[in-house]
Amino acid sequence: MGSYFNKSLLIIITLFTSSLSYGCAASGATNTDFIKTSCSTTTYPTLCFSSLSSQASAIQQDPKLLAHAALSVSLNTASSTSVNIVKLSRAAGMTAREVGAMRDCVEELSDSVDQLRRSMAEMSQIRSSNFGLMMNDIQTWISAALTDEDTCADGFAGKVMNGGVKTAVRQQILNIVHITSNALALVNSYAALHV
Repeated sequence: MGSYFNKSLLIIITLFTSSLSYGCAASGATNTDFIKTSCSTTTYPTLCFSSLSSQASAIQQDPKLLAHAALSVSLNTASSTSVNIVKLSRAAGMTAREVGAMRDCVEELSDSVDQLRRSMAEMSQIRSSNFGLMMNDIQTWISAALTDEDTCADGFAGKVMNGGVKTAVRQQILNIVHITSNALALVNSYAALHV
């Protein structure tokens, strides 16, 4: 009797553990699918998904958490890009035009980081009672950050400026422009749920 009971208990525990494992795997896939589906509405869906999919378990299937995570990725990328541009701006051998464009870019990225920080702080404070006003602020600040990033990229456009500095800066700036564009799209999608 004891042996039969132990085998039955073992089977029940195994089935229970298997169903828990399956449930966790299924919910992980569902969370990842939610991010993939949400990112498909952005301008740069592949970049969106690759920058957010590692956070699937934290985001779950929550549009607010997704928008917040996208903002966080944008802020972190803008901050690290800003540091890199400051380092590049100190390099010797740049032309006067490159120095001017770098100086402008450092200022624009600093403004972008500030706008994204404000957006993150506001997103953390958003409630149903203040949703419309706060969301309007957040969308305005993200748009301003995107404009700052675009302005930085424009400083390195055209044929007048060529070479390593242009390539290094534009590649980094275009990456942050794309990430911020995606963040704005996901914030806009979240806002649209409350209209």
